[in-house]
Amino acid sequence: MMWQLFWTLVVIQIAMGGFDILFHHELTERLSWKPSQRRELQLHAARNLIYAIVFALLGWTRPQGAFALALMIVLAAEVMITLADFVEEDRTRKLPASERVTHALLALNYGAILVLLIPLLLRWAQMPAAIIPVYHGIPSLMMLVAALGVLLFGARDLATAARLKKLARAPAAGLMEALPPGRHVLVTGATGFVGSRLVEGLLAAGHRVMVLARDPQKAARLGTPITIVTSLDQIPFNTILDAVINLAGESIGEGLWTKSRRKKLLASRIDMTAAVVKLIARLEQRPAVLVNASAIGWYGLHDDEPLTEESAGHDCFCRDICVAWETEAEKAAALGVRVVRLRIGLVLGTEGGLLSRFLLPFEFGAGGPIGSGRQWMSWIERDDLVRLIAHVIATPTLSGAVNGTAPTPERNDAFGRSLGRALHRPALLPLPALPLRIVGGDFARELLLGGQRVLPSKALASGFTFRYPQLEKALRDMVGA
Repeated sequence: MMWQLFWTLVVIQIAMGGFDILFHHELTERLSWKPSQRRELQLHAARNLIYAIVFALLGWTRPQGAFALALMIVLAAEVMITLADFVEEDRTRKLPASERVTHALLALNYGAILVLLIPLLLRWAQMPAAIIPVYHGIPSLMMLVAALGVLLFGARDLATAARLKKLARAPAAGLMEALPPGRHVLVTGATGFVGSRLVEGLLAAGHRVMVLARDPQKAARLGTPITIVTSLDQIPFNTILDAVINLAGESIGEGLWTKSRRKKLLASRIDMTAAVVKLIARLEQRPAVLVNASAIGWYGLHDDEPLTEESAGHDCFCRDICVAWETEAEKAAALGVRVVRLRIGLVLGTEGGLLSRFLLPFEFGAGGPIGSGRQWMSWIERDDLVRLIAHVIATPTLSGAVNGTAPTPERNDAFGRSLGRALHRPALLPLPALPLRIVGGDFARELLLGGQRVLPSKALASGFTFRYPQLEKALRDMVGA
């Protein structure tokens, strides 16, 4: 009876651990591509190695004497590593609620396993030292599969931790070279993929930064010194701001476009931009410039036509959002503020955005073109986008629409081949268009199967120089090739 309960608890532990690794570590958090999580991955590797030893020993042997004592020491080491992992996770990232719940259940279940196992190991420790082969039938086979699985993921964690050492980012202060010193900047959307790097650059260069954040604890991790507000109404009328950068808005690629989702995507942009304009209107001294995020979706879906800031758009949902967004931002121009509507392309970086979603399938050799692969992908490397934001703030002649894309857009199939080469993997498995259209509707048609060939004409004409004008070099540097 005791063994039946023990094996049941072990199966539950294996199932929850596998869910935590696959869903949280790989799919949701994508830890293997975040340099900040290198130590966490090392702790995971050590714990997985311990689990491999424990599963193999308990599934196929009965350790006696000193071997039983050694196994108890190994189990105690696993507890210490897990505690260190909890501290590291809390220090370096905000865990989603589902991961916290999973960790709590894992800890409780592991405690129950130890309650059953420790008395047994103590009895075995009193026997002569030996490792006695045993076979429990299906439980033994299950433990063998589990041992091989955690050993595989442990090796992967070690390899990715070593790779992260090569993914050193450029010094953040260098991203703000265009800005005069001592600027006071307000940033909305500061904890996002682009906003966090922007704030890092501003702080490193010695600028004064105020951020609007719904989650002050998450914003506090952006660095110091920083001023955090949870509402723009908290900003006094006599606050002096040199620039406002509005990056806030629900991610358009995080879920299918249901009717309620469409309303939320639109409202998150319009309401925040209206609040920013309201703030500017009541400030005693208004900022010189508002840099308001938009997207290349403003142009709608196009074939091979090169698109500049002067090009017209085609109607679609993405364009509807961008037109409304930009129209709201332009209201600040009537207040004497220079408004730059930054039409941002596909922002590339390993820690978020489009590329982070591609990395897992491509890393396991399951990447390839989407649909025909002929659709254009207008991209920009994240640090180049941050540098472009600094450039438009510092360039009084830039106003209106400015395309935030690299000068060499690529077709989707070429993008896949370049990423495959950077990862030393094949990129041959296509993702057919038909099921995407059936499941995703307009979401798939506009974001996955359609595209635009957008060129940064105004940025280039104003003297901006891209560090990554070519995709191949950008991808190779991003993945540490």
